[in-house]
Amino acid sequence: MRALDIKLLRDFVRLWAQALAIALVVAGGVATLILAVGSHRSLDETRAAYYERYRFADVFATVKRAPKTMVDQISEIPGVAVVDARIAKFALLDIPNFSEPATGELISLPEIGEPILNRIHIRAGRLPEPERAEEVVVNEAFAEAHGFAPGSRFSAILNGRKRELQVVGVALSPEFIYAVGPGDIMPDDRRFGVIWMPEKALASAYDLDDAFSFVAVRLLQGASEREVITRLDSMLERYGGGAAYGRKDQTSHAWVDHELDMLKSMGRTLPPIFLLVSAFLVNLTLSRLVALEREQIGLMKALGYRNAGIVMHYLKFVILIVMTGLVIGGAAGTWLGMYVTGLFGSLFFHFPFLVFTKSPDLYVIAAALSLAAAIIGAFHALRDVVRLAPAVAMQPPAPARFRRLLPVAFSTSAFVSQSTVMMLRNVTRHPIRAALTTLGMALATAILVVSLFMRDTMEQLVDVTYFLADRQDATLSFVERRPQDVVMQIARLPGVIAAEPYREVSVRIKNGNVERRIMISGRPRGADLNRIIDVDLQPVALPEMGLAISSMLAQILDVNIGDSVEVDLLDGARRTVSLPVTALVEDYFGIRGMMDAEALARLMRESPAVNSVNVSLDQNMRELFYSAIKAMPVVSGLALQRVSLVNFRELIGIFITTMASIYTGLATVIAFGVVYNSARISLSERARELASLRVLGFTRTEVLRMLLVELALLTLIAQPPGWAIGYGLAWIMKTQLAGELMRVRGTVAPSSYIFASAIVIAAAVLSALVVRRRVYRLDLVSVLKTRD
Repeated sequence: MRALDIKLLRDFVRLWAQALAIALVVAGGVATLILAVGSHRSLDETRAAYYERYRFADVFATVKRAPKTMVDQISEIPGVAVVDARIAKFALLDIPNFSEPATGELISLPEIGEPILNRIHIRAGRLPEPERAEEVVVNEAFAEAHGFAPGSRFSAILNGRKRELQVVGVALSPEFIYAVGPGDIMPDDRRFGVIWMPEKALASAYDLDDAFSFVAVRLLQGASEREVITRLDSMLERYGGGAAYGRKDQTSHAWVDHELDMLKSMGRTLPPIFLLVSAFLVNLTLSRLVALEREQIGLMKALGYRNAGIVMHYLKFVILIVMTGLVIGGAAGTWLGMYVTGLFGSLFFHFPFLVFTKSPDLYVIAAALSLAAAIIGAFHALRDVVRLAPAVAMQPPAPARFRRLLPVAFSTSAFVSQSTVMMLRNVTRHPIRAALTTLGMALATAILVVSLFMRDTMEQLVDVTYFLADRQDATLSFVERRPQDVVMQIARLPGVIAAEPYREVSVRIKNGNVERRIMISGRPRGADLNRIIDVDLQPVALPEMGLAISSMLAQILDVNIGDSVEVDLLDGARRTVSLPVTALVEDYFGIRGMMDAEALARLMRESPAVNSVNVSLDQNMRELFYSAIKAMPVVSGLALQRVSLVNFRELIGIFITTMASIYTGLATVIAFGVVYNSARISLSERARELASLRVLGFTRTEVLRMLLVELALLTLIAQPPGWAIGYGLAWIMKTQLAGELMRVRGTVAPSSYIFASAIVIAAAVLSALVVRRRVYRLDLVSVLKTRD
């Protein structure tokens, strides 16, 4: 082996602890990149393969009752490849040994063969026999929640008539990867199920023979989705058609997109932070290593080694550290990526198959970024290597010129011990080194703060959504819009304390070239159960005129209070109107508009009507209320706020706890790496000084205190800037995670700052214990033999 390579291996073995600490930081950056990007790619490719194999549609539309002859006309629209018409209806379910009313979305199956689009994947059992009206297939999550298997039975209220149904199969569908019931925010597999049954049976129940109520369309490649939607709306309008919409507005697809965007945002936000810290650590370690090996560098140059060879020697040291980090980070990132992919696949999404994609290019990108960060970090130290002349390098550096910082009258010697004075002098006489060490510790604290941010912001989201804004106990949805006097009927039900109407209208809102399909909700001006809050989280009353929109929608449309927007009404008598934006409100889920109920009724040119009713309940009479709801054929769904909260905490809580734990663990590794490297390098630099103090009569404890008090001082000084940097990073992540379906506020709890600092201080204590052991084992003779 070449002499420099032998020296390289010896240096790596001698500095193995410091090298491992840096390698673990590099591993943290690699692991976060592979975790976020790898799991995103896996879920995205799984979804794409699922959509293709089971022919997921591109455009969807609902209609009250359209003849099947319309299918041929729809298929003639330019750009349409395949049309699949079916019957789809919501109904209340009565499940044995389950008191709460559940909601089912009933979907017809063709009498012969499988559906043309949105095919189902049978997991157990079989498809229903066309002539057996009671036979159904249910979605897997609903079946598992109730222990259903082929042969199980339950009841459904179909168009006012109660029918007993028998489960003959369990299935999955690309249309319901993320299945949310009407009025709910989160999936509730116990209270919402998808039920496929023979078309003849469903048509008979709803008087839809030779007709359909839902149509799905698949487009030709390159076709204009907007043009197809426009033509489809025009054809279905006379049959009571609702506004057609594309995949991006389909509930399941939109939520999957949102979750995948969250993973992508994490992949863009966190790994660069880890790589920045690793570059800083490499710079700190290598620059001090070069300073300590100054004489060796001079000797190598005197013996004929060129600058390029010496620079390559230290670069190899950096590359060896990075390669160690790549191996550790690659293995950890792959395992964590597989775990997170499986977590999403089992907790949020329902796929018939799930594969973690180990893309070679991802590992190459991780290696290239890590190596680039390390080399950038080493640049300053390598520049010093090149600049050192042999004769200068073989001499000890000139002693620094020290000046008194304070006048003699302000001397601190009378107030603190001599060892503390020496420590303070060492800090003030090396301000750049102290500042860089403080910055490294501040970055460690910041990474911990941003990793804890997700947990804090979700708790704030729960408080605002479930306790400040949506304070109802239940929300009843109706099959069709009802006259407003239905509110009085609901108010007379057992256990109902208060009832408030709620009206939703589908619209397309536009400003210039930007448009979104949203719902405008009409609410009573004094609504107390479902309150509206502004951006300052204060309850507000809806203005008598104009439109209130969520702040996210205002940002998308680039409008503010006082601006006007163009609104296409997609319910009832369709027309286009211009409405002024009169208020901005805070809404963490979805994007929507809100109006005074009476103003909305005038806009729609109809008498006051409702789609749903929010109610407050006497919890002691819940069972009587549930029984009364099951006997009301006009009710198509019941959303329970307390159940939604439990589901939100279970689903989001598991995800946030898992992701926060992963990132907190990786951030803890960084914190230890920064603090330990600082302590070890400080010991290496001051070994001769500390040995001299021991010879002069200082005890080991006094010498150790002088070293560790400096570490403690810098650690404490680093905490406030670490909190500030952490808050800034949390704000960046909040911005990156904001989407149209869900958003969060930039909230970091005080406990998170305390916890982050506690971890950094714990890392400092652990590092101090390691340094203590080395100080106690310091060989005074060998250290003092080194030439000045």
